[in-house]
Amino acid sequence: MPPPTADNNNRKIGINDLRADKGGDPDHYRRLLLPDDGDLINQVLTHDNQRRSILTSLESLRSQSSNLQKNVIAPKKKAGEEVPGDVLEQLKEWKAEIATLSNQLKGVERERDDTLTKINDIIEANSSGSTISTDADTSVNTNATENTSSSNTLLEQETSTEQQQQQLPLLSEEQIKTIPPERILNINVGVLGHVDTGKTSLVKTLSSVLSTAALDKSKQSRARGITLDLGFSAFLLPLPEQLRGEQQTVSNSNASSDNNESESNSGDKKKKKKKSGSNNSRGVGGGRSNSSNSNLDQKYDLLQVTLVDCPGHASLIRTIIGGAQIIDMVLLVVDATKGMQTQTAECLVIAEMTTRNLIVVLNKIDMFPENEREERVQLAEKKIRMALRGTKFEDAKMVGISACVGGEKVAAVGDGGGLIIGGGTGSVTATNAHGEVAGTNNIHGLLDVLQSQMRAPNRDARPSPERFHFAVDHCFPIKGQGTVLTGTCLSGSARPNDMVEFPTLATQKKIKGLQMFRRKANIIQQGDRAGICVSNFDAKLMERGTIASPGTIKLIHGAIAVVRKVRFFKGQLNSGGKFHVSVGHQTVMATVTFWGAREIARQVEREQESQQQQMASNGNAPILGKSSLGGTADLAGLPRLKFDWNQDFLHQDNYLESIPVSDDVLASQVVETSKDGDSQPPLHWARLEFLTPVYCPMDSLVIGSRLDTEVNANACRLAFSGRLVERYDERQDNGRLKSYTKKEKVGRCCRLGDPYRRSDDNKLVRYEIFGTDLFKKETNMSQFVGLLIETDSGDVGSIQSSFGSSGKFRVHFPAGTGLKEGDSLYLRFKRYANDPRKAIHQDGTLPQARIGSRVDPPVKKKKKKNGSNNADEQSSTRNGAVGEIEKLKGDILENGKSPMAIVSGLFTMADDISKHKGRKVVA
Repeated sequence: MPPPTADNNNRKIGINDLRADKGGDPDHYRRLLLPDDGDLINQVLTHDNQRRSILTSLESLRSQSSNLQKNVIAPKKKAGEEVPGDVLEQLKEWKAEIATLSNQLKGVERERDDTLTKINDIIEANSSGSTISTDADTSVNTNATENTSSSNTLLEQETSTEQQQQQLPLLSEEQIKTIPPERILNINVGVLGHVDTGKTSLVKTLSSVLSTAALDKSKQSRARGITLDLGFSAFLLPLPEQLRGEQQTVSNSNASSDNNESESNSGDKKKKKKKSGSNNSRGVGGGRSNSSNSNLDQKYDLLQVTLVDCPGHASLIRTIIGGAQIIDMVLLVVDATKGMQTQTAECLVIAEMTTRNLIVVLNKIDMFPENEREERVQLAEKKIRMALRGTKFEDAKMVGISACVGGEKVAAVGDGGGLIIGGGTGSVTATNAHGEVAGTNNIHGLLDVLQSQMRAPNRDARPSPERFHFAVDHCFPIKGQGTVLTGTCLSGSARPNDMVEFPTLATQKKIKGLQMFRRKANIIQQGDRAGICVSNFDAKLMERGTIASPGTIKLIHGAIAVVRKVRFFKGQLNSGGKFHVSVGHQTVMATVTFWGAREIARQVEREQESQQQQMASNGNAPILGKSSLGGTADLAGLPRLKFDWNQDFLHQDNYLESIPVSDDVLASQVVETSKDGDSQPPLHWARLEFLTPVYCPMDSLVIGSRLDTEVNANACRLAFSGRLVERYDERQDNGRLKSYTKKEKVGRCCRLGDPYRRSDDNKLVRYEIFGTDLFKKETNMSQFVGLLIETDSGDVGSIQSSFGSSGKFRVHFPAGTGLKEGDSLYLRFKRYANDPRKAIHQDGTLPQARIGSRVDPPVKKKKKKNGSNNADEQSSTRNGAVGEIEKLKGDILENGKSPMAIVSGLFTMADDISKHKGRKVVA
């Protein structure tokens, strides 16, 4: 709060003006007092601390006394019972202490108020001298800054008054009123930064047109001394020279990433386009685009810079995210004396997701001693530049300023004001509604940089009321007029008498009138900051949200999105975890499941090639989506992809920080690098299941956060950014996702079939082998017949049948195999998570057959037993087959031998064993 002056004798200093925790600035008021009176500030703060301590004790005693009377004494009296004496004694003691503390409180408050009155009297008596002194100091500091600046410092950006007047010609109200709002180009500039860096002071200094929610007008903001809600204000400039020749794309875009929203509106148009032979091409997102270009100076005469003043406190990150999604560029305000702080870093991450242009504003340079200012500012710039490494803003412009010399609270109070450019010193001053003056430093340098960095925004300038989306940030009634909804047009256009829908309220209203910063407008389009007046609508029903063309925004319970992890987030992204998901001004809890990193890496390259072809056919015009302002997901590095419900996805337990090199994905498709060469986390598909359904269009930018993290943990809470691609309803779509898990069973070859000499390469191979250790003996082999078996050498065969009753199996290799006994056999397959039958699926195929000729093995000679030369034995040995004893059965005989044996390998499956009954088997 500003000190009293000769022009404002009624304003008195309150205790909150001296309490730093309430946004006050005690050092500022110490400077207004004489040295002998400086201790009065400490006395007031001491008395106030005593008062708060007494109040705490009083509240505790009163609470205990009330509970004792309510829970003990009153029930006993109601029941007719006698109250114990010790209870009554305790109550009496507490009442005596309450009376004593109350008297102490009155005494402390009296001393505090008397000291405050004394401070006010002293400042009031010296107000004229103090004001002159302050202005003189500002002038001296400004001149000293100009005289000591060198070619290597940020302070050099301030030029002479004549040059500033030429570069920033002033526009009178009469000139502005002659230009219709439709001829004014609006660019939304977000003012972001840590709490108490002077954001609102800067906005106050720059603004000439204020909205109903500008400059912390709410009672809560003033009571706490910090920004609690979004504030909107603006100033107008001639169209910068570099923008006059730039072209703006007018895109007739019907994005169809949300297939269920606007097909009915675009069907007839597509037919007409085909008949007229227009050259349409389909973009990566699936939409059709027919673009044309026009110079900005042909459409606009003035540039309106709308400043979006965002809160800086950590607990208000939801509001910051909502404000950042409606901006075109960012002023990142940094306290030059403190450098990068926790919320400064979070604001930088948000800016990376939502804009391509950022300017770093080093505020409060007047806090540096004049003889050290240049060196200290250079050091602050160096530290900020190091913090920007690894971001897309590492080459961002920086400018050092003082939004309010001597204390930021001076400029942030009042209902009006703006820039006063001029004066013999070339300085800039800001005035509030009470005529008080706050000195500034190098505001012209900031405006020069701001103008030089402005680029033509990517806007869909074609009037398209059927795709109108409007982000509402404030809602209030005007007696006799209706209800006004202020916000930003995200896409499409609207005119008076158009119907708009309130999706969350399931109602429609007709637009009664449009205004842009208190000026009547006939149309609003994408990027415009406007107020919409509707009748018969209760302002209490809506604070924030979205209104749109009827039927274009649906309620969604879940969505499929393409997401990327924020590389500054140190935690893990676990599937099934709960995150705070922000969509526009809405932040809800959602359960998030990640998958598809490998598959999306392959898809991105194909889609990017398609996009490049489309942009080439459209003259490199950008592809605009449904909600394409600052919050477009394009700026967050999220490609426009289609989700294929028929595609198979390998199951992932969590978000993969990197894709294993062993996976079948080309390195060029996986590794993405930032500007400085650091690798980016890979893209993933994510399923978002909202705990509270939300209304939003597809293609919207979403930001996932862990806002339950400790505020003072000095860690980034922003976890991922994403683009909504497809609606997801768990009841209908759960079974449609084809997520599978890879399985592998390993067996071994226990026996080889007959050898063959392969005809094409003369290699000795086996077309049939026998395996074991894959199945149990009780396994039903019929379900595995036909499955593919692989070897270490890459040979592929198929299971033909079981072999015996011990779980063995027969495998046929159409191209043959060089397998040996004991070598491994692999049964690889996949199972889908949503398949109730748990069926086995394989992607491979059998190779083509390669024929060969059988090689007969040499007949082994058997040793004679006891010199026997029995003809039957010789015949049996000569004409018989060789088998293998699998198992011995029966009780052991006296000679130590078993009476029975089970033999395998004597016959094939095609043999009729009954014909061999009675034949002799020799072991």
